[in-house]
Amino acid sequence: MSLIRLQNITRTYLMGGETLHALNDISIDIDQNEYLAIIGASGSGKSTLMNIIGCLDTPTKGQYLLNGVNVGTMGGHELAAVRNRQIGFIFQTFNLLPRIDAIHNVMQPLVYQRVSYKERKYRAEQLLEKVGLGSRMLHQPNELSGGQRQRVAIARALVTRPAILLADEPTGNLDSATSIEILNLFDDLHKEGQTIILVTHEPDIAQRCLHQIRLFDGKVIEDTGRSG
Repeated sequence: MSLIRLQNITRTYLMGGETLHALNDISIDIDQNEYLAIIGASGSGKSTLMNIIGCLDTPTKGQYLLNGVNVGTMGGHELAAVRNRQIGFIFQTFNLLPRIDAIHNVMQPLVYQRVSYKERKYRAEQLLEKVGLGSRMLHQPNELSGGQRQRVAIARALVTRPAILLADEPTGNLDSATSIEILNLFDDLHKEGQTIILVTHEPDIAQRCLHQIRLFDGKVIEDTGRSG
C-alpha cells in the first residue's frame, strides 16, 4: 500500500468570475522511504500540490489517501492532528519563532502533542546534535546563519517523528555551499528511512532525488516513478 495515493486530484479557484485550474486530474503514488522531487516553473501547481499533500488545502475533486485513510473526509481538527503528527514542514523562510532559542523552537510542535517537558527537551537536544547544532542550542534565530536556521527548522520538522518530511524550496534563501550542506543532510535522512518530498524549481536539486514528478499548467507531464 502506498503511503500517499492521490487519485484524480483537481483543485480549482474562482478568480474574478473565472475558474482557475491550479491542479487538473492528477494521480500520484508515493511509497514509504521515497525521496521525491516535485518540480516545475512558477505557476505550474507545485505549491498547490504541496499544500494538498500537507493537508493545508483540500482538493475540489478527487481522493487523497494517506496511509490508506481518506483525508478528504476529515474535519479541521482531524486535519490539524494529521499535520502535527504525520507531516514535518520545512519552508524556504525557516518560519522560526524569533524570540526563543533553537532548542525551544524545536520543542514547540511537541507542546501540541502534550509531550512532557523532559521528553520534549530530550528529543530536541538529540535532533539538534544530529543536524550539527549541539553547540548552538541556546542561540536565538538572529544569532544564527541562514544555514543554521534551516538546520533548526529541519530538527523542528523531525521532532514529531513524522511519516513525511515536506520541504518547500528549502535552499531558496541559502548560498550554494550552504545549500549543498542542507541537501546532504536530506540525503542522510533518506538513507535512515525518512520519506522526503522536496518542492523545487531547480533541476539540479531535483536530480538528487530518486523519484521526480514534473508539473506544467497543473498537470503531471513526467513521473519517473511510473517508468522507473
